[in-house]
Amino acid sequence: MSRQLFKSTAIVGSMTMISRLLGFVRDMLIARLFGVDLATDAFFIAFKIPNFLRRLFTEGAFAQAFIPALSESREQGSQEALKQFVDRTAGTLALVLMLVTILGMIAAPVLITLFAPGFIWKGSQYELAVQMLRITFPYLFFISSVAFAGSVLNAHGKFAIPALTPALLNICMIAAAIWLAPMMAEPVIALAWGVFIAGVVQLLFQMPALMRLGLVPRLRFDFNDAGVKRMMGFMLPAILGVSATQINLLLDTLMASFLSAGSVSWLYYSDRLVEFPLGIFGVAVATVILPNLSRDHAADDTTAFSNSLDWGLRLVLLIGMPAMVGLLMLAEPILSTLFQYKEFGADDVHLAGQSLMAYSAGLLGFILIKVLAPGFTSRQDMKTPVRYGLYAIGANMLLNAALMFPMAHAGIALATSLSAFLNAFLLLGKLLKDKVYQPAEGWVLFFARTLLASAVMAAGLDYFVDVSQWGQWGSMDRIINLLVWIVIGCAIYALTLVLTGLRFKHLVSRHDRNAIQ
Repeated sequence: MSRQLFKSTAIVGSMTMISRLLGFVRDMLIARLFGVDLATDAFFIAFKIPNFLRRLFTEGAFAQAFIPALSESREQGSQEALKQFVDRTAGTLALVLMLVTILGMIAAPVLITLFAPGFIWKGSQYELAVQMLRITFPYLFFISSVAFAGSVLNAHGKFAIPALTPALLNICMIAAAIWLAPMMAEPVIALAWGVFIAGVVQLLFQMPALMRLGLVPRLRFDFNDAGVKRMMGFMLPAILGVSATQINLLLDTLMASFLSAGSVSWLYYSDRLVEFPLGIFGVAVATVILPNLSRDHAADDTTAFSNSLDWGLRLVLLIGMPAMVGLLMLAEPILSTLFQYKEFGADDVHLAGQSLMAYSAGLLGFILIKVLAPGFTSRQDMKTPVRYGLYAIGANMLLNAALMFPMAHAGIALATSLSAFLNAFLLLGKLLKDKVYQPAEGWVLFFARTLLASAVMAAGLDYFVDVSQWGQWGSMDRIINLLVWIVIGCAIYALTLVLTGLRFKHLVSRHDRNAIQ
C-alpha cells in the first residue's frame, strides 16, 4: 500500500510542480510588468476572492464532502447507480453555482467592501477592484465544475489530469499579461480576463478523461436525492472544517487593506511562495490519501486506515520540515531572484521577506491540516474539523489584532501561522484520543532525526549564505546561486538523515506499520 501511495503522491506532486513553476513565471511577469501599486493591489483582491473559493473547492470542501460519498456509492452500488449519483450531483451543483455566480457579479461592490474595506477610502482603487471582480467571479462556476470532474477522476485513481489542470490558469494569465495587456487602456484588467478564460479552458481539459471513464455527467437537478442531500449537507461544515487556513488568508487580505499601499501585494507574493511546497507536498499527499482513507473506512479496515494516516504524517514531517527551514533561511534571496526587476525594488523584497518568513514558520502546520482533516472527513465526521476550524479562525482574528500594529503585514502573516498550528494540534489530539490513529513504532527516533537534520541544514545555510549581496547581482547570478544553495541545503539534510540511520527506501517498500524506524 505504501508503494502505491508514494507513486500516486509522486504523480500528483510532479504535475503540481509544473503548475507551481508556471505560477512563478506568471508572478515574475506581473511583478516585472505591473510592479506594486494601487492597481495591482486591486487585482489581487479581485483575483483573491474567486481564487480563495477555488481553493475551497479544489483543495478542500468539495473533495472532502464528495469523495467519501462517491467511494461509498462505488462500494455499495452498481455502475448505473454510481452514474446516477454523479449526474444528479453535477446538475444540482451546477444550478447552485450558476445562482451564486450571478449574485456574486451583482454584489461585487459589497464583496469588495467586505474583503477589502480599506479600499473604500481609495476611490479609484475601489472602482477598479469592483470592475475586475465582475470579470473574475464567473471563474467560480467553471473551476467548481473542474473540481467536480477532478474529484470523480481522483476517486477512480486518476490523479495526473486533475493535478495538471491548474497549470492552464497560469498559462492563460501569462498570455494575457504579454499579449492582451498592451492593448488595454488599463493594462491590469487583462489579468482579470486571463482568469475568466482559464476557467473555460480548464473545464474543457477535463472532459476527455471523464469520457474514457464513461462518467461525463448528464445534468439532473434533484435536491431530494438522498445521496445528493447528504453530500450537500456536508459541504458547509467541510468549508469551515478543512479550509480554516484559506479563510484566515482571506482575513489577512482584509486586514492588510487598512495598512500602507503594497501590503496586500507583499502578502500575496509571500503566500505564493509558501503555496509552492504546500501545493506540491501537502495538497499532493492530501489528494492521494483521502480516497484511500475513504475506501478503508467503507471497508471497515481500521488498521489500514491508521496505517495510511501514519504514512502521510511521516512523509509530511520528512519533507515539510526542510521546506519550512529552507523558506525561512532563504526568504529574501528567493524573492530577489524571482521578483526584483524593474518595478519590484529592494524595499519590496525586504518587506515581502518579512511576511514570507512569518508564513514559512507555519508551513508545517498548513500541511498537517491537509493530511489530518481527511482523517475525519473520510469517516463523514464534519463536526469536529468545523469546531477546530472555528477555533483557529477566532484565534487568527485575535492574533491579527494583537500583531498587525507592532509588526504590520508580517504580524498578520505570523497570526495565520500560529493559528494553523493550533488547528493541526487539535485535529491530531482528537485522532489520538479516539484511537482512530495509532502511531506506528519508531516515531520518537524518526522525529529526532528529522529535527536534527533540519537544524544542521539551517546552521549551514545561515553560516554560508550572504543575503546582503543578493540584490547586487544580475538575474543569472541570482538564479545560479539560489539553485546551488537549495541543492546544498537538500544535500545537507539528506546526508544528516542517512548518517543518523534513516533509509528512504523504507518509506516506499515496507507494508507494515513500522514504515520508518
